[in-house]
Amino acid sequence: MNIKKLASILFQRRVIVGLLILLQSLALLSTTLLFSWAYFYLYWAYVILSVLAVLIIVSRQTDPGYKIAWIIPILLFPAFGWLVYLLCGGNRMSAHQRRKMQSVDHTMRKQLERDFKADELSGFGTDAVNQARYVEQYARCPVYTNTYTRYFPLGDDVFPVMLEELKKAQRYIFLEYFIISPGVFWDSVVEILKEKHAAGVDVRVIYDDVGSLNTLPMNYAKKFEAETGIPCCFFNRFKPVISIRMNNRDHRKFCIIDGHTAFTGGINLADEYINQLPRFGHWKDSAILVKGEAAWSMTVMFLTMWEYVREVKVDYDALRPTSLPAEAALGNGFFVQPYTDNPLDNEAVGETVYLNMISKAERYVYVMTPYLIISDSVNTALCNAAKSGVDVRIMTPHIPDKPLVFELTRSHYEPLLEAGVQIFEYTPGFVHAKNMVVDDVYAVVGSINMDYRSMFLHFEDAVWLCHDPTVKDVKADFLSTQIKCQPVTLEQCLAHSWPRRLFRSILRVMGPLL
Repeated sequence: MNIKKLASILFQRRVIVGLLILLQSLALLSTTLLFSWAYFYLYWAYVILSVLAVLIIVSRQTDPGYKIAWIIPILLFPAFGWLVYLLCGGNRMSAHQRRKMQSVDHTMRKQLERDFKADELSGFGTDAVNQARYVEQYARCPVYTNTYTRYFPLGDDVFPVMLEELKKAQRYIFLEYFIISPGVFWDSVVEILKEKHAAGVDVRVIYDDVGSLNTLPMNYAKKFEAETGIPCCFFNRFKPVISIRMNNRDHRKFCIIDGHTAFTGGINLADEYINQLPRFGHWKDSAILVKGEAAWSMTVMFLTMWEYVREVKVDYDALRPTSLPAEAALGNGFFVQPYTDNPLDNEAVGETVYLNMISKAERYVYVMTPYLIISDSVNTALCNAAKSGVDVRIMTPHIPDKPLVFELTRSHYEPLLEAGVQIFEYTPGFVHAKNMVVDDVYAVVGSINMDYRSMFLHFEDAVWLCHDPTVKDVKADFLSTQIKCQPVTLEQCLAHSWPRRLFRSILRVMGPLL
């Protein structure tokens, strides 16, 4: 490796920030060693602080697996485990952030409560009504009809359609993505954004700073806005400070046009998502197009985030769509409910929607997810469904993007297989789709992984479909993709060496912290 290449690696922002965080950790450890002469007093002080930290963890209303994952290192390393938890455990906010988040919740309800109509699903049974009502009350997100939806089984499929819809924009274009990376996808979008901005269309862009850490320079938002005139900002700057606030990322994916057309799903604005840049074999992703009334809910989700990040006020009434596309009428009588999940409101909406769908399934549950790092609640629900005769199938990648996380995913296979759940690994490459489909009746397509980060730490979004024709398209995609997968058997899991199985057991316990 030459000096120039080594320097380029060492001066990457992630390396510099990582080194600064490491220095902070070493400083904490050094402080402990410095006062080693007072070991007896420090020992009991640490024990007391560790006990207090454990009591705080136990009292919190969060997933039991997350609690256990913290309690173990605190008790094993009382000298600093409690301090790491105080710095990095939980979802604490500053008073300023709390006020901003309360404002987001208030705005969501104010703008969307008039659209609440869960009771209109009564013709589909109480399960449908209760699901829609839960999301309305706890995510502030209404269920809509008069909305056309289209499912895309690959990023390659949605890419040209998204460009065509962007070209049709007349009033505004709002983009919010976890990852933006220069290349065919993003560059094609930027060309359209520039043209539309020059024509007077309101264009706004949000990206996550950690998600785009390896793809965009630190000052990208400022530079992009200066060069194009298009307002652009990042979510939650990645700073060289040990802090839980770095855990909360904006993992949502929104492309919104004129308040009546919107895209979401698993794809980010980067070339691997449309198989223009092979990284882990073939990239299997998904997306959904929403045209009609429901797109306004997604618009409000974006605008509340815009207010949160930019600290500005938005005139929502001025941005309401004045008319709906003709395709919206095709969704009359079907129900579509976009929703968002906020990690700072102590309500795990994403997990609850999945749990409700699994527990109400009568015939089948099909899941696509890149990561299978599930809570005890989800594990129990999946196992109980399979034991009750429901056909439960889960699809994960065969080629990993993160080896350790992939091993953690596989650590969850054994108990599921024992219960009768079928697991398939996508042999051509990496599955990044986040879908669940149940009984030809319900489906979810969105950004929510089956892991702790999506369930408890990230800002997420998804679309719940009830008796919509697109539900069968999601099912058809799962079944056609399953042909390209290899089944995982319980015998294969049991055949691994005991050190590997032990390692997986440890990973499974510590999984919520990874």
